[in-house]
Amino acid sequence: MGLKVLVVGGGGREHSLAWKIAMSPLVEKIYAAPGNPGIAKHAELVPVSVDEVQKLRDFAVANRIDLTVVGPEAPLVAGLTDALAKEGLLVCGPSKAAAQLEGSKVFTKNILAKYGIPTADYRVFDDYDDAEQHVLTHRLPVVIKADGLAAGKGVAVAGTYEEAVAFLKDVMEKRVFGDAGERVVVEECLTGEEASYIVFTDGEKIVPLPTSQDHKRIGDDDTGPNTGGMGAYSPAPVVTPEVEKKAIKRIFEPLLAGMRAEGMPFRGILYGGLMVERGEPKVLEFNVRFGDPEAQPLFMRLTSDLVPLLIQCAQGKLTDAEMKIDPRPTVCIVMSSGGYPGSYKKGFPISGIEDAEKEGGVQVFHAGTALKDGRLVNNGGRVLGVTAVDNDIRSAIGRGYRAAEKIHWEGAYYRRDIGRRALLRSGA
Repeated sequence: MGLKVLVVGGGGREHSLAWKIAMSPLVEKIYAAPGNPGIAKHAELVPVSVDEVQKLRDFAVANRIDLTVVGPEAPLVAGLTDALAKEGLLVCGPSKAAAQLEGSKVFTKNILAKYGIPTADYRVFDDYDDAEQHVLTHRLPVVIKADGLAAGKGVAVAGTYEEAVAFLKDVMEKRVFGDAGERVVVEECLTGEEASYIVFTDGEKIVPLPTSQDHKRIGDDDTGPNTGGMGAYSPAPVVTPEVEKKAIKRIFEPLLAGMRAEGMPFRGILYGGLMVERGEPKVLEFNVRFGDPEAQPLFMRLTSDLVPLLIQCAQGKLTDAEMKIDPRPTVCIVMSSGGYPGSYKKGFPISGIEDAEKEGGVQVFHAGTALKDGRLVNNGGRVLGVTAVDNDIRSAIGRGYRAAEKIHWEGAYYRRDIGRRALLRSGA
């Protein structure tokens, strides 16, 4: 009998997870809660949302799930791993205590400071007037972060004092991010180039995925507001082998040792958002799960079985799971609904996905899609992740954009410069 696996989530990251897990000869059945129409090709969809921890636990117990893989951060921060572990079930994802690395910016900054891990200088505030006074005397640009979860949108890099105060008011007074805005971190703005470094860990040992780079802002040339991510590519040339060594020795190993010392060992997927300047990496943030959209190009490059790595992380013993990587680069272009990350309209029919996937080396991952009267429609801000692989970064970018151009719905939008930094660095 093969394994029964539950994938929690319904976005592009979870579609790429289900797609990759379905390739494993170890797996007999995949469930996804709540999933999406793309995930339905690989898994049986379960009508339970990611924040219904009790229902997810009940489902996993009733169906004797062998392995639960948690895609998004919210259920981890809410304690889903603890609830399932109490029932003796395996979960690839950290405990509620360890998930604070993403659930609380204040917790993370304090851990980094305590264990001497390089990051931006910062102050923490829970009083609006004190925070405003500090911001108005801080050197520009200044970074302001809501403490709690805000779907990747609770951070502002303010270039003027007016911007800084307006964002501070939104977070602490208007509470646009709810309780996430009870406290804020105000920190210096690090300069350099961002990269994503994602590892599997059992709490001590790490197995790193290839490097990748996300594109956070909505507009070309990194303009406009932050989003959940408008595209990604792998590898990220800014992370040289030397930078990678420094990241492991100065950031990941001391962090894992610190978490063990705090009595909350971290098991699962640890994602370091790094800023690299002149070959020196510093921590911008940590996430406690795979990135979205970084997972899509990373899983396109992973040629070995993902499932043994997930199981060994869940068991707390990374032993013999291997990782084989396609040396070719991959690029993911996120197609979003017009108006995202602000308000947008849903329900427009989507066409052209089959034509896009006829472009060899292309996989289209569903994020915010739904079926309406039997037709595929847009149902979220980020709708699809068009992911392509090719022999070099320029060819992979070209392939991805040729595929994206074949997909249509009213108001569809995507950035036109995904991978530009990799081109500049490679001289391609």
